Amino acid sequence: MDAAQQEATARARELQRNWYGEPLGALFRRLIDDLGLNQARLAGVLGLSAPMLSQLMSGQRAKIGNPAVVQRVQLLQELAGQVADGSVSAAEATERMDEIKRSQGGSVLSTNTSQTTSSSGAPTVKRVVREIQSLLRSVAAAGDIIEAADTLAPAHPELAEFLRVYGAGRTADAVAHYQAHQS
Repeated sequence: MDAAQQEATARARELQRNWYGEPLGALFRRLIDDLGLNQARLAGVLGLSAPMLSQLMSGQRAKIGNPAVVQRVQLLQELAGQVADGSVSAAEATERMDEIKRSQGGSVLSTNTSQTTSSSGAPTVKRVVREIQSLLRSVAAAGDIIEAADTLAPAHPELAEFLRVYGAGRTADAVAHYQAHQS
């Protein structure tokens, strides 16, 4: 790999870190390990071709272009957490992965499954925050969102903060922001 390719890969991984919280290679390897998958099975569940998954993992491509695929990644992350904490068995995880694979990726807020809602049936704070993040990140890159926030900051500091936190920040920070502004 020449210097230009290395620079492009590093740039793509940094964009992935801004958009998805970490480089997709690390995220996908963790899903593979946590859910007992191989790359081909992960690609199938996500609705990606194996070459596309490989390009995203290696940093040859930065962005997942299809919002439905982004949603499936989020659902798999939640499922992996449930497998890790023992609330979902391996057999149940396999069944859930088949459901995730079949999902068309509509609005996350309109689904009514146990992993996206609380016991009262309301969407969880984390799910709402991820939906906001996904929407913002589907219309602009993190750098563009930060630039827009900087432009808005003098006249509209609260709106600028919202763009920074949800458009380019980590999910945990966005959840804290959301909870702080719900009173």
